[in-house]
Amino acid sequence: MHVICALALAVCLWASLLQPAAAEETCAPDSGKLGVSRTIAIDTTPGPLFGATYRSATSLLNDGEVVLTFDDGPSRAYTRPILEALAAQCTKATFFMLGQMALADPELVKEVARRGHTIGTHTWSHSNLQQLSHQKAEAEIELGLSAVQQALGKPAAPFFRFPYLRDTAAALGHARERHLAVFSIDIDSRDFEIRNAAHVIERVMRQLQATRKGIILMHDIHASTAKAVPGLLATLKERGFKVVHITPKADAETIAEVDDLVREEVERKRSGPSAHPLAKRSITWPGTTLSLGASFGGSGGAKAAPAAPAAGDEWAAGVWPKLGD
Repeated sequence: MHVICALALAVCLWASLLQPAAAEETCAPDSGKLGVSRTIAIDTTPGPLFGATYRSATSLLNDGEVVLTFDDGPSRAYTRPILEALAAQCTKATFFMLGQMALADPELVKEVARRGHTIGTHTWSHSNLQQLSHQKAEAEIELGLSAVQQALGKPAAPFFRFPYLRDTAAALGHARERHLAVFSIDIDSRDFEIRNAAHVIERVMRQLQATRKGIILMHDIHASTAKAVPGLLATLKERGFKVVHITPKADAETIAEVDDLVREEVERKRSGPSAHPLAKRSITWPGTTLSLGASFGGSGGAKAAPAAPAAGDEWAAGVWPKLGD
């Protein structure tokens, strides 16, 4: 009997060791931490709009509530410390990832998800969709969705943000047909141009003082952001703000032809004569050069087969965009 009990105990201990991720992300109630005040599950079927850019935007937040969002990553140098800062405060954020950045470091994409954060998309290459044809804009959106799914190993959230917040009526229509929730912002940290962490915090809190709530935009590709996040979270806690975590009621759906195109290109890059580890480099493969068919949704008809990637693609010298200090 003693042997059986000892074996059972050993099995339980071994099982706990095999599941560190779940334990790591469990936060006990702690009034000293920012935490998450509530979680909102969003139905993206009607293609809702959120944020100050849109007059018809759906209101998510009550007075004193914020949503933390990060664009353009992931980047190992800066996403990792941001994740640690969020974990230290037992709070959650939404990461709008670029397709090519996600493919450059799929393990980091999975880590963001494992820590309980929401992963949305931000196009393939951060192109300004207002400067593209409708078909090329669709390609940017769809390649981003498929690439993030490829890196994550499962569907992302159907949450989307336009690069530079530059939308078009056609692109908004496409997002709606694809059942994507489009997120603008309420609070702009301007962390991409403010290199001082204290100034980033000051700017965010100054805007919150006026609005009393909002979707906060930051970028997990800048040192100033990584340095600012711990102080920002502490300040939000100190001034009585609450974090709301947004999640989808259903996963994003990708298009099989685009999934295949992304998967084939990843394999080509990995097995080519000049292959490099994806975690260290990004793929130069502009989605804006691809022809993926005239329509990706809404028509219900057959979709045209995707064209092959443009010839002459090479590995980029570094990750987009250039990571500054």
